[in-house]
Amino acid sequence: MDYILTYTFYIVILSLFMGVSTWKLFKKMGYHPLLALVPFYNYLIIQKETKHPKWWVAMAYLPIIGPIMMTVFHLFLMKHFGKSKFTQVLLTVILPFIYMATVNYSKDAEVESEEDLYLSEEEKKARKKDTFAGSITFAVVFATIVHIFVTQPFGIPTGSMERTLLVGDFLFVNKWSYGYRMPMRPLAIPFLQGTIMDTGQKGNPKDDPKSYVDAVKLPYWRLLQFNKPQKNDIVVFNYPQDSVHTAIDRKDPYVKRCVAVAGDVIEMRAGRLFVNGKPETILGDQQEQHKFIAHAGSQLDVPALYNKYGFLPLQEYQTNEGFVYDFQGLTDQTAKEIKALPQIIDMKEHIWPKDSAAIGYKLNAARDGYTKNIDSAQSIFPINRKWNQDWYGPLKIPKKGDVVTLNQETLPEYQWIISEYEHNKLENRNGKIFVNGQETNQYTIKQDYYMMIGDNRDASLDARFFGFVPEENIVGKPMFTWMSLQGVFTDSGSTYQAPFKVRWDRMFKATNTGEAHKTSYWWVAVGVLVLFFGWEFFVNLFRKKEEQE
Repeated sequence: MDYILTYTFYIVILSLFMGVSTWKLFKKMGYHPLLALVPFYNYLIIQKETKHPKWWVAMAYLPIIGPIMMTVFHLFLMKHFGKSKFTQVLLTVILPFIYMATVNYSKDAEVESEEDLYLSEEEKKARKKDTFAGSITFAVVFATIVHIFVTQPFGIPTGSMERTLLVGDFLFVNKWSYGYRMPMRPLAIPFLQGTIMDTGQKGNPKDDPKSYVDAVKLPYWRLLQFNKPQKNDIVVFNYPQDSVHTAIDRKDPYVKRCVAVAGDVIEMRAGRLFVNGKPETILGDQQEQHKFIAHAGSQLDVPALYNKYGFLPLQEYQTNEGFVYDFQGLTDQTAKEIKALPQIIDMKEHIWPKDSAAIGYKLNAARDGYTKNIDSAQSIFPINRKWNQDWYGPLKIPKKGDVVTLNQETLPEYQWIISEYEHNKLENRNGKIFVNGQETNQYTIKQDYYMMIGDNRDASLDARFFGFVPEENIVGKPMFTWMSLQGVFTDSGSTYQAPFKVRWDRMFKATNTGEAHKTSYWWVAVGVLVLFFGWEFFVNLFRKKEEQE
């Protein structure tokens, strides 16, 4: 309801701007001036008078797509009054209501005839260009609709889900898997997630221009939520601790496995995952990996190993005794095979010591040198526990309606939920906890939370670091891999890089089935492409036959 009320408020404001800047133009077109204020109907009149499809108006107030369509309708209206020069078009796009008001209150604004009988050859050529530009615009709008409201492409740049999802896999994500989350920033550039481009300090997105208008915001609302994430689902979600973007739907997208849902208890014992006291269920397509350290008497042929295993990021160090290989992530079977190589002297899985806290620090410049502060993004969650990647928990996942106890020991576990995810004012003063100005020792959870962890357990920035994932951050499920390219992303943490190749065997296979051997649906993709590109050809062919008859 909050979403609808907020959105209605924005529509009323836009309609008011439209009415004030065009009412005289509507009068000159033969309509009552007040109709310029009526949402939807004002644009319907423009479409009718300019002889364009009226059903386009249905898209006028959709998030992200609406501003594009409104701009198109404004251009139609200005052209209807003879304002079609480059500068006039540019002003209509950049300053729509200001420029339309200038035309509206001028004395010479009159409807121009568009009958072909009165058009010069130059004007006819210009009309053809406008038709082409309109086709391109409609194609962009159609693609934007699919991208925003149906499915979104997503690439895998890191190895946190190897070998279930490979680095260089490109997926389509179903945005309706857990109910459709309505856009929260309706004014945005299509196809861009958070920033436009890297224009400031390289690799630092905080100084890059945003692809959306942060001031125009809408609350969280999810439509038709018939399902919620289940254990073992592979899920795409927005990174909860993204410090660059305050808009939830503009935070960086991550893909991990949902290992525990609201109400579950999670625990890691020597690198092995337990949920509610039981070992995790390993699906057919899930290949759990861990970090291994190997000592070799001579150098390994790493390129040959890459060709055999496909994914093998590692750090290679030469010592007086030979070579040390720090493998980022190996399955038990791959580790067994590498250990059997004649060069290998010793090879062991790397397990963090129990009761050792994994805390990361960052240095900040100060007058007298540097200060050392805890880097929460690189530290195990919550930071007051002696936990690490391999020995973690037990930790209960918060569920909507849970009443949790607040004290100095539990506060690090729930502070992000209270202050960031559920938007309360949280204060910790003199050993006392205040929520929205009221001292309290308990808090009621307002939404469900999940634990998202990568299958490549020792090479994954996941919920063990950034904590619980709120329900409002969930995007959807990956549907299928439409492209898979090895070596397309550089791994800065590896001495060797995978050679480039196209992995044809992974293309057009469903992602979330849990099956070890998935069926490829390439024939469906080919059929869709034939229909998409061949539709106009067949339409013209039948039209030509009808004319001949």
